[in-house]
Amino acid sequence: MTQLTPARDIDVIAPSFKRRHSGVTSTVIRLVPLQAKDIAITACAPELPPEVPNLAPGKLLGLPRNGPSGARVWHARRNVEMVAGLALKYLAGKRLKLLFTSAAQRRHTGFTRWLIRQMDAVIATSAKSASYLEREATVIRHGIDCDLFQPVDDRAALRQELDLPHDGPLIGCFGRIRHQKGNDLFIAAMIEVFGKHPDAKALMMGRATPEHQAFLQKLKEDVADAGLSDRILFRDEVPIADLARHFQALDLYVAPQRWEGFGLTPLEAMACGAPVVATKVGAFEELIVEGETGHLLEIEDGAGIAEQVARILSDPAALKAMSKAARENVLRRFRIEQEAASIIAIYRKLLAA
Repeated sequence: MTQLTPARDIDVIAPSFKRRHSGVTSTVIRLVPLQAKDIAITACAPELPPEVPNLAPGKLLGLPRNGPSGARVWHARRNVEMVAGLALKYLAGKRLKLLFTSAAQRRHTGFTRWLIRQMDAVIATSAKSASYLEREATVIRHGIDCDLFQPVDDRAALRQELDLPHDGPLIGCFGRIRHQKGNDLFIAAMIEVFGKHPDAKALMMGRATPEHQAFLQKLKEDVADAGLSDRILFRDEVPIADLARHFQALDLYVAPQRWEGFGLTPLEAMACGAPVVATKVGAFEELIVEGETGHLLEIEDGAGIAEQVARILSDPAALKAMSKAARENVLRRFRIEQEAASIIAIYRKLLAA
């Protein structure tokens, strides 16, 4: 689908300049089509799926100086996009209100702090992210498409379709494969747990970039040395269209990260009825209700991950109750419609200023 709204009538531009798929790309892909139903918004990216309204970056300079409401909103999510917004405003003379969403949970560099000070408004994706900002920010947590990410009636049939083991519990760990994501903690925990739960299986799915291939290879060797290559499976990342089905195939999800900005995968898993065992990074402490929808552990606590996974697998009734609670928690607090509406309210406030 090409952009339906003429460029001159656009009120909000949401840039995403990185060509490689990332969390920001996912955010833009999820939000912009939904927001476009209520406000004249377009993404601005090199390449996006056809259903996402998109203005080619090369056309930015050709935009009229004013938007239909006067100034347009430029919603940046990376430094490079904040820089581009400032250049368009002060060098190209475009009337823009600059908005930045921050997910980082660390002290920003001096340059980033300067960029953030130039923004007209700031959104933080979690209370923890907001605590690292040196200015006022509105906390708007990410949401999930709960119609796409929802439990299925027959997990065994779905697993057969996906060529996954269809008997016994299946534990997942998805996303980029690298040290900071804690994949090694997941593998070590699964090796320990599977000695006590011979029917359990695990799926680690994601892409390792060239610099992390040795790390991935070591994980595969550890699994082979433990004699578990038929029970701990490795798969490359799948197209976005197939991602929800893999979450739906899981009984339990593990998020063992050492560092994370926000971290959507626990929400995606819980929306599909899979409780989550996670470390206390990103927004995980704000997403998971301890003891009800999963468990939270300190960073690097691989033994704790193994203990909690084993405990959950040993109590099918508790797992069923946590599965129900996980889904209800996302429905109540983390629907994507709530996120989209909250961000649109910021847009409208800036457009009216």
